[in-house]
Amino acid sequence: MKKKSLYIVGTNGLGVNYGGWDNLLSKITVGLSDKYDIYVYTSKFEAQPGVVEVNGARIKLIPLKANGFQSVLYDFAGMVNAVFNRADLVLVLGVSGGIFFPIFKVFKSKVILNPDGAEWKRSKWNALIKKFLRVSEKLGILYSDAIICDSKVISSDVKTTYDRDSHVIEYGGDHVSNIALQKDTAEKYGIKSNDYAFKVCRIVPENNIDLILEAFSEIDNKLLLVGNWNNSTYGTTLRAKYAGYNNLLLLDPIYDQEVLDELRGNCRLYVHGHSVGGTNPSLVEAMHLGLGCAVFDVNYNRETTENSALYFADKQELLDIIAGVWSGRTDIDSVAACMKRIAMRRYLWDSVVDAYDSVFEESCIQK
Repeated sequence: MKKKSLYIVGTNGLGVNYGGWDNLLSKITVGLSDKYDIYVYTSKFEAQPGVVEVNGARIKLIPLKANGFQSVLYDFAGMVNAVFNRADLVLVLGVSGGIFFPIFKVFKSKVILNPDGAEWKRSKWNALIKKFLRVSEKLGILYSDAIICDSKVISSDVKTTYDRDSHVIEYGGDHVSNIALQKDTAEKYGIKSNDYAFKVCRIVPENNIDLILEAFSEIDNKLLLVGNWNNSTYGTTLRAKYAGYNNLLLLDPIYDQEVLDELRGNCRLYVHGHSVGGTNPSLVEAMHLGLGCAVFDVNYNRETTENSALYFADKQELLDIIAGVWSGRTDIDSVAACMKRIAMRRYLWDSVVDAYDSVFEESCIQK
C-alpha cells in the first residue's frame, strides 16, 4: 500500500538549531518516516550543505528566511509546493502563512495547523505586524482541516474566539539527560553544583529578561542565562547594561545538548520568565531534569506545572523566592520532585508522536 505523503511547513527546517520546533520535527520524522513519505521545508540560509535527507525525511529547500518579514512568503512557497505535489497532508507550524489558507481550501490536501502561542501578542512586533498576524491566525484557524494546540489554555482560546475544536498535544522533554557537573566546567564558569540559578531562552521582552536580570543584579546569587543576545537591539542593550556584574553570566546560545544539560541540570533554581505562549519546551525540559522551577505567573505556565512550581509576577516576588530557596525556608527539593513527576506523566515524546499520528490518520479518512 502506498504511503501517504506528509509535508511540513513553517519552521527553519530539519538539521538546524533554532527553537522549540526542532525537537518536534526530529521526533515526528524519526517516529513516522516509516509510515509516511515526509518532506520538510528548510530555509536555504539554515540548511546544512549537501544534506538532502534527515531521519528518513527529505529536505526541500526554500531560498527565503523562515523568520521576519520573509516568513509569510516562506510559508506560502512551501504550501504552494506541497499542493502542487498533491500532498495528502500538510502540517503548518505557526500562523504566518494562515492568510493563504482560504486559497488552499479548494485543493485536496488536508491542512493541519499548529498556531503556536498567540504570535500576534509578542511585543517585538509593531502594531501593523500584530494586526496582520491576528488576521492570519484567524484565517488559518477557520480554514484549516484540523488544529493542534500545545496547551489547554490555547485550545480554550481557539474555541472561545473562533468556535473551532482542536486537539491538545503538548511537547516531550525526555530527550534531556542528567549529567554531573564536571570539574573543568565548574572552573570555566566559576560555579558550584546546586548553588546557582539558570535560564535558557530567546532574548525577547516577553520572556521578562530585564525583570530577571534586575532582580539578580541586586543580590550575590549567581545566574547563568543562555540566549541569542546578538539577535536584537534589545539583547545587545541588556547584555551591555549587565556586563559588569560578576554574578551574572550572560552566555551565547548552546546547541550541544549535553553541554546545555550539564549546566542546566546542576542548578539550584531554574527561572522561567515566559509570559506568552502555551506549553514551553524549555520549561518541560527543566521539569524532566528534576529542577525546582521559579515560573512567571501566567495561566500557560500554571497549566504546564499544575500549580506546583514557585511563581513570581514582579521583581520582588522573584527576590523572595530566591531568598527562600537559598536560606532553606523553601523546600526546593520537594518542588523539584513534583516537577519531575508531572513531566514523566505528561511530557513524553512517544506519546506526542502517537498523538500527532492520530490526528494525521483522522485527517486522511475525512472526506
